[in-house]
Amino acid sequence: MLVGERVTLRGLRRDDLEPLWRFNNDLDVELAGGGDPPMPQSIQRLEADFDRQAAEGDRDGAWFAIEIDGAFAGQCGLFDFNETARTAQLGIVIGDKRYWGQGYGREAVNLLVDYAFRYRNFRRVWLWVHADNERAIRAYRACGFAEEGRLREHMYSNGRYVDVVYMGVLHSDRAA
Repeated sequence: MLVGERVTLRGLRRDDLEPLWRFNNDLDVELAGGGDPPMPQSIQRLEADFDRQAAEGDRDGAWFAIEIDGAFAGQCGLFDFNETARTAQLGIVIGDKRYWGQGYGREAVNLLVDYAFRYRNFRRVWLWVHADNERAIRAYRACGFAEEGRLREHMYSNGRYVDVVYMGVLHSDRAA
């Protein structure tokens, strides 16, 4: 468990699945995250995925529930590990909109990046975000991420093509 001032990152529990299902089916949350077109997800599929991963174990990722004020508010994690280059991709979603725009995501990202560098010995953490998500880009910059590249009109979202921004932070950036 990773504990910050206002945010705790902990393992995902079965009782997190129902709110996660609601978040995954909230159009505003899905559009903010970008990526694939929003599609409905059944609670049964989410439970089956949870059960399968619990039974198999997951060696290619480190996913955490985001807990705020004792409530499940979203999830974040590291994935796409490259052990040779010592890099990992970061993903985050605050699905409970009551917590948007208050710095909780920034705190969760800082906890996760610290975990990546201190405990997993990664040297670089990277992510991508669609260019319209200015709130997220500001938060990532505040956490030390720099824009490393941009793919023009790479993603189709909400009826139009948008740029994808790649950002990264090096361990040496945060140690300085």
